[in-house]
Amino acid sequence: MSAHNRPAADAPLDLSRWRKVPNLLIGAGGLLAVIGWIVDAQQFGYSWLLAYMFYLSFGLGALFLVLVHHLFDASWSVPIRRVVEHMACLAGPVMALLFIPNAVLAPKIYEWMRRLQTGEIDHSLHAKQALFNVPMFYVTAVVCFVIWFVLSNRLRYWSLRQDETGSAECTYKMRFYSFWGIWAFALTLTLAAIMWMKALQHEWFSTMYGVWYFAASVWVALPTVYLIAVILKRQGPLRDVVQEKQIYFIGSLMLAFTVFWAYISFGQYFIIWNANIPEETFWYVLREKGTWWDVSMIIIFFHFFLPFLMLLRIDWKLKLTIMIPLCAWGWLMHFFDVAFNILPAGRPAGYSLNWAWLDLGCLAFIGGLLTKVFLKNLNAHPAFPQKDPRLAEGLDIYVPPASAGEAAASHGGAK
Repeated sequence: MSAHNRPAADAPLDLSRWRKVPNLLIGAGGLLAVIGWIVDAQQFGYSWLLAYMFYLSFGLGALFLVLVHHLFDASWSVPIRRVVEHMACLAGPVMALLFIPNAVLAPKIYEWMRRLQTGEIDHSLHAKQALFNVPMFYVTAVVCFVIWFVLSNRLRYWSLRQDETGSAECTYKMRFYSFWGIWAFALTLTLAAIMWMKALQHEWFSTMYGVWYFAASVWVALPTVYLIAVILKRQGPLRDVVQEKQIYFIGSLMLAFTVFWAYISFGQYFIIWNANIPEETFWYVLREKGTWWDVSMIIIFFHFFLPFLMLLRIDWKLKLTIMIPLCAWGWLMHFFDVAFNILPAGRPAGYSLNWAWLDLGCLAFIGGLLTKVFLKNLNAHPAFPQKDPRLAEGLDIYVPPASAGEAAASHGGAK
């Protein structure tokens, strides 16, 4: 192991004071959510959908990172793979359970459902009715959750199995699920983004919307993995395996997906605005009214330019006094980005502070619950893969091939 990659002997962080935070978030957030549902079920539906799609992106972004880890046979990411696997599993049964309020309140927040009920079917809905119909809405949800569960669960199962046996079969199984899973992942993520977000304004269409949500999901998953890796390195479980290069490479991916997200977001805007077709431009016209214009400026300058300029410096990717606040800042910017896509359908005048308490309540409840599930899984299993054949390479440790060792031994015996 080279000296510049050796884990630094940082003092462990004291996180004992934060142990009760998830329970407090669940209690306070759940109370605010219930009050919001009673006061105004429709506004609660928008707030819940905002929080839901915000956190779903964490799980889906992590699932993508696990898939590409196996597809590219990466070694550097082996030490942090278990953390990412636990994050990916959040997109399974837990998010399926949390989808129930969306399923129940769908007729209140999706205009196309109300139009189907009243028979006021316009041209846009008629052209898209093969997809935008009530049975398809719920069938799509079931298909998405089943595929996400199978992928995340099986990938983690064979990863844990590898810890026990070290068998090559485990590696082959994870590659098998990744090879078909990447296609299923792309399809289901796109369907989820269209059916649950873009369908809030069914007249609008964009061929890049699924790619936007994909870019946003990976973009927000990376700073989350960065923070967790740093904390576990300081606390002990990953102290001997997470090195500078793992931290640096995560920061490099953050820079890459900052640019990719900006490219997709601007490309979608440029193509639609340049074509100047009312059926397409109305979506952006609405988001230039009221305080949504201010939110759009926040997204442009602080979601893209600020992280882009800060991540350009090589040394800053390893400077925790800069990266930890930047990671937290990334969560805030992702919230604005998701809100910009969801809330104008129900709050066209702008982001209303009158409902901020409900938005925060839904965020707190779902966030607290997912944190408890993640920590439970993290504590129940080894913090990193124990017998992955690429672990030594990921740690920059040279292991001579068995044949080389036997040859050296026989050569010594001959002497």
